[in-house]
Amino acid sequence: MLRLFFCLLLMVCISASCRRLPDVQGKGEAFLQGVWNQDSIANADKLLNYTLHKFRFTCDSFYVDLTTHSKVNYYSDSCFNGGVWKEYAKGVYEVRADSLFLVGTYTKANYKQKISGCYQIGRYIQTFYIKAAGQDQLKLESTSNQRECTLVLKERIICRPKEL
Repeated sequence: MLRLFFCLLLMVCISASCRRLPDVQGKGEAFLQGVWNQDSIANADKLLNYTLHKFRFTCDSFYVDLTTHSKVNYYSDSCFNGGVWKEYAKGVYEVRADSLFLVGTYTKANYKQKISGCYQIGRYIQTFYIKAAGQDQLKLESTSNQRECTLVLKERIICRPKEL
């Protein structure tokens, strides 16, 4: 009898947690929609490495170009590229309270899946604390390394959700 009760309870919980997802992408956050560039980093000349970000937020999706400058070679010589290289990622984002969550994958320059090659492959997962959000400036702080990322709006984008 107890086993039957738990089986029924489990079925109710499973059926209550299942819901059909919409067939179109989400609208995302209005204040993020656009192309945002990080033009510089404070004290860049004193750092061993740093990464400049270029984000494009469109609806609930993001695309990011990462330009890394490094004085230290962490990769094979053919990948080091004189200490400057680019990486790309795309995925979906969510804003909760004062945090920006980015979940996606590293890609090639054309934002198609990258399964091998230099630098990062696989999942791109980043979280930023939103320090300030203005009309044309966005200040983020990485939760993984506490580096500040000041972004300037270069182009506003209007979200037009697409079918999935």
